[in-house]
Amino acid sequence: MKWILMAALLAGCGAAPVLPPQKVEVPVYVSCVDAAKVPPAPVFKFSALTPAATGGDKVLALGADWLTGRAYEGQLLAVIAGCR
Repeated sequence: MKWILMAALLAGCGAAPVLPPQKVEVPVYVSCVDAAKVPPAPVFKFSALTPAATGGDKVLALGADWLTGRAYEGQLLAVIAGCR
């Protein structure tokens, strides 16, 4: 009796219906910013100053860097605006 029951159970495993493949759609994050459109970061004059630079040189470099930074910020905002 035990062997008949085991044979019946094993026969049931071999006769399982074969299901066709199913298509499952999974959301994947895609960046809206193209890496080719991102402007390169500017080289700031303040970073090139030596520790021995005078206060006036530092102020002039910071003033020039502020304008450079604002221009770079505008370019980045234009790239980000494409995501909306």
